Amino acid sequence: MISALQNMESSARHVTLFYIALIILTGYSARGEDDNDCPADGRTWLPFGRNCYHFIHGAEDVAKSYSLQDAKDMCRGYELLTVKSADENNFVVNYSPSVWKGKMNVWLGLYYDSDRDVFRWHEDDSVLGFSNWEDGGDDETDLPLMDTCVALHSNTGKWENISCTDEPENGVVCQTKAVVIRSNQSKPLMSALVIISVVLILAVSAVIWFVQQRHNPGSSILNLIEYHPPFRSPSADQTCLVEAEEINDMP
Repeated sequence: MISALQNMESSARHVTLFYIALIILTGYSARGEDDNDCPADGRTWLPFGRNCYHFIHGAEDVAKSYSLQDAKDMCRGYELLTVKSADENNFVVNYSPSVWKGKMNVWLGLYYDSDRDVFRWHEDDSVLGFSNWEDGGDDETDLPLMDTCVALHSNTGKWENISCTDEPENGVVCQTKAVVIRSNQSKPLMSALVIISVVLILAVSAVIWFVQQRHNPGSSILNLIEYHPPFRSPSADQTCLVEAEEINDMP
């Protein structure tokens, strides 16, 4: 009977550990992923990374282009295309054929800071980091500094210095930050699993305590989690002491 009770106690501990592990694993696997929400203003916005993009196009088979000022007006409330990584650059190149047929130069939201002698993004006034200038080119320009803008070639993804006022019109891509939406769909499931697990653990513990009370009156449910130190072999000094006592006890 004692052996059966010990087996039951061991099973209870295993069940408890199982449900604790189940709760932890469920918490990781059931977490909802964040969604990115783009503006709902009637335009077609494409999410990519943490941003949303709106490619402005004209009538079918007609590549519509705009001056820099017109581009800013069409993207009022947002920013012109801002490209800060190779992935973003490739995204624009890969999607452009769905909007424009053939080559299109696209305005980038860069301006030349003549005081610091660097390019900056209008979006957050940050200094240009990633770039993709045409082969053999760089950010140096022979244009008047206050009249230097940058365009991206939609067919190659390469960048080119152009005049902000004298150049022909270019394609327009508006950009804005996506709104991150936290998913809470997993919370009801997680709460239900926690409640069920706690109830089952309490039920198993209560059954074992009841059985133990019948065979060992006065015991407590705390005995189920009583700590039993592991067996330790005697130290060398203790062994010598025992041997000495045995020798002294010999006739």
